[in-house]
Amino acid sequence: MRSWNRLNSRTDNTAHSRVGDFYESHPYPPPVDDIERYRRRWDDQRRRVDSHLFWPSESYRDDRSILVAGCGTSQAAHYAVRWPNARIVGVDLSGPSIAFERELKRKYGLDNLELHELPVERAGELGESFDHVVCTGVLHHLPDPDAGLRALRNVLAPRGALHLMVYAPYGRAGVYMLQEYCRRLRIDWSDAEIDELAASLKALPPDHPIVSLLHKSRDFETKAGVADALLHPQDRAYSVPQLMEFLDRADLVFGRWIRQAPYLPWCGAIASSPHHARLAALEPDEQYAALELFRGTMVRHSLVAYRRDFSPAVLDFSGDEWLNYVPIRLPDTLVVRDRLPRGAVAVLINRNHTFTDLYLPIDARQERLLEAIDGKRRIRDMGRAMADRDLARKFFEQLWQWDQVVFDTSKN
Repeated sequence: MRSWNRLNSRTDNTAHSRVGDFYESHPYPPPVDDIERYRRRWDDQRRRVDSHLFWPSESYRDDRSILVAGCGTSQAAHYAVRWPNARIVGVDLSGPSIAFERELKRKYGLDNLELHELPVERAGELGESFDHVVCTGVLHHLPDPDAGLRALRNVLAPRGALHLMVYAPYGRAGVYMLQEYCRRLRIDWSDAEIDELAASLKALPPDHPIVSLLHKSRDFETKAGVADALLHPQDRAYSVPQLMEFLDRADLVFGRWIRQAPYLPWCGAIASSPHHARLAALEPDEQYAALELFRGTMVRHSLVAYRRDFSPAVLDFSGDEWLNYVPIRLPDTLVVRDRLPRGAVAVLINRNHTFTDLYLPIDARQERLLEAIDGKRRIRDMGRAMADRDLARKFFEQLWQWDQVVFDTSKN
């Protein structure tokens, strides 16, 4: 057993070194030198939405401590301008990536940003805990993702929230086919090889599983993006059941999806299908797993998780608690008023949804409720719009399910 452990450790170290070498050659995402436009997007309204997405039952705060684990070339700097009153710590194993982050810190005077060249698995060496841990697009590239997630759990404050994103398998089937293709041809990371690979992708059959991603994803517009997608030395994906087991092994519990409508049987075309009742009768984890299979093209899972010893408040529309919720509209939602379904006065769309069936038609009574949302008032205080309480209860639950609102429940 000891000899196996030594061999396994050497294997992990070799894999870690290869990943480090990859990012030394191809820092990802491609570096940026201008984050002013991003800064202007983040006003107090957007920050309130983000806060209550992760902590619906806590009063709004903008001064939390945030660890951006695997920050790449700019993610920590983006968080520093996004939350100017927060303390941001960014870690990454890539020296060049940290150098790009330091230049953004200098350029924009980000005194709230601290940077360390440090692998995610060694986050404990920071010697502190964080209210918010962000790790997106990182763990699926580690030689031991479980060790990475446990390290993040161990630095998560008792009432902290983890934002995690990992790859999903079914929507990336074409990516994994092309990765194997590249391995068989022994394509390396040199600029010349990447240029040849990018040119060869143009010859793919139009019905190859990766073609739709080539058209949709901006990653394939740069050498670093092509390399990260098709030539990365360490890459795996998690189905919903595998993801739930991943969280469980790290002593974490699932909170919610960042955008949940694609995973719910009450949203989109599946809601009017013969299978809706069967799906609705399943436990939530089973619903999520079934909808991942039904939709078929999810390329990533992005979620909120908490420590197992923390029980965040659960939104409840069965009693009267929902009347004290304060609904806050998401800034990326739209009200569309042309080419409407029969009986609708508008259609609600979240621009971040990628599935075209995720639009919510509303009638005139529902529109009055929508217009009563000001981000400050409790539902019970919305005056005449609340004349039909049953309609209101159902509608506000729908708005939440369809990623149109978050709720501040701290007044309960």
